Amino acid sequence: QVQLVESGGGLVQAGGSLRLSCAASGGIFSDYAMGWFRQAPGKEREFVAVINWSGSASVYTDSMKGRFTISRDNAKNTVYLQMNSLKPEDTAVYFCAADQTGRRLFLPRAPDGYDYWGQGTQVTVSS
Repeated sequence: QVQLVESGGGLVQAGGSLRLSCAASGGIFSDYAMGWFRQAPGKEREFVAVINWSGSASVYTDSMKGRFTISRDNAKNTVYLQMNSLKPEDTAVYFCAADQTGRRLFLPRAPDGYDYWGQGTQVTVSS
């Protein structure tokens, strides 16, 4: 059983930055693609970014490309989301997720492509 714990959320002014972390335990972290999603009140869960098992490939939602960066440290079993130039519309609960399928080329962008989820961390961007 894989457990994921997010941290690093908080309140920040528009234009500011935050770095989210997601620490994994159990399973073989270095085999998993890891994704970040977010969910604002009253909205569906939205794909943010995904990174492959080695960190050599990543995919972003277009609206976040250039502002957000996903990375991972397999030695620390941790995936990160660096968020810069934050906007009020980035306010949401951010979740990390693990795809345990194993080392593969396909990087899932839909929630049902993931097997494990963290509890989420709140990010609030004030205007």
